[in-house]
Amino acid sequence: MIEHSRFEAAWWGGFIGDALAMPVHWYYSRERIPLDYGDIAGYLPPHNPHPDSILWRSSYVCSGSTDDILHEQVRWWNGPRDIHYHQFLHAGENTLNVRIAALLAESLLARDGYDRSDFARRYIDFMLRPGSHGDTYVEECHRTFFRNYGKGLEIEDCGGEDIHIGGLATLAPLILFYAGDREALRAAVGEHVALTHKGGQAAAAALLYADLAFHLLHGASMDEAFESAEPAGHPALANPYRDWAATRPDNDVIGRQFSPACYLEDALPATLHLAIKYADTPREGLLANVRAGGDNCHRGAVLGTLLGAASGMSALPPEWVAGLHAREDYRRLLVALRARAT
Repeated sequence: MIEHSRFEAAWWGGFIGDALAMPVHWYYSRERIPLDYGDIAGYLPPHNPHPDSILWRSSYVCSGSTDDILHEQVRWWNGPRDIHYHQFLHAGENTLNVRIAALLAESLLARDGYDRSDFARRYIDFMLRPGSHGDTYVEECHRTFFRNYGKGLEIEDCGGEDIHIGGLATLAPLILFYAGDREALRAAVGEHVALTHKGGQAAAAALLYADLAFHLLHGASMDEAFESAEPAGHPALANPYRDWAATRPDNDVIGRQFSPACYLEDALPATLHLAIKYADTPREGLLANVRAGGDNCHRGAVLGTLLGAASGMSALPPEWVAGLHAREDYRRLLVALRARAT
């Protein structure tokens, strides 16, 4: 049986994990995090300069209205140095990939299940509409998709092979909608991820994440979920997380053992390390993820869902739920998902 409190916390946890990390997203000079933002304990707005931004040496070219997904933000690419990737977002606001998760929830509810064509239409409309989001940065997966869409390719052929953890950041609505049907969940996750993140590595990571969350939602402990999750042979499950949690500091595991960067080979096991270590203390785990730097937003979205599903609402600070910039929209979607979850 699905535990109501875990269901709600899995929903809120993903948004919280992303929003907490947003001001210091892609900080690789981790010593700069406390210098620039102090001891982060809640939501903060981002500001320039960003010490590790590469926007100044990044270029973006589109052919016209069918593939322009940067709109007025394009002027910050290949322009001034040290521009923050999320410079115009508010405290508690979510980054682009997590905003797209809310689009997926809208589609699931409208179609009473996963309909890739309906989601793709919403995704395309959202990305091509000026002012739909405030992010200065759009990930490579979106740039690839719309470059191909602008060439006239079929929707199912627009995505490219992608191995970034950002591909997992939209999955929480699917996990919750199909929380009562494991096989339907696995099928929907595979179909959805392949839209923008093709390839075996992204598919296997998405299935593992979804399966871990499924077991947690049904009352498993984090250890039990790890023991039951499939694909059982996934390399991310082969690491001695329990030993590391007791003996190694986070900056050693995420820094020496695994890169803090966005590539799934490192980002997924880094996330799982934090999930095991902080299974009973989500607040500390999400803040540890912030301090680890790198792709802490997308790690945070996945980690927040897992920690929420493991612990329930009592473990999430209520001010973190209340402080989310789009909390009322998210609350509306949560109520509807809870009513429709199978």
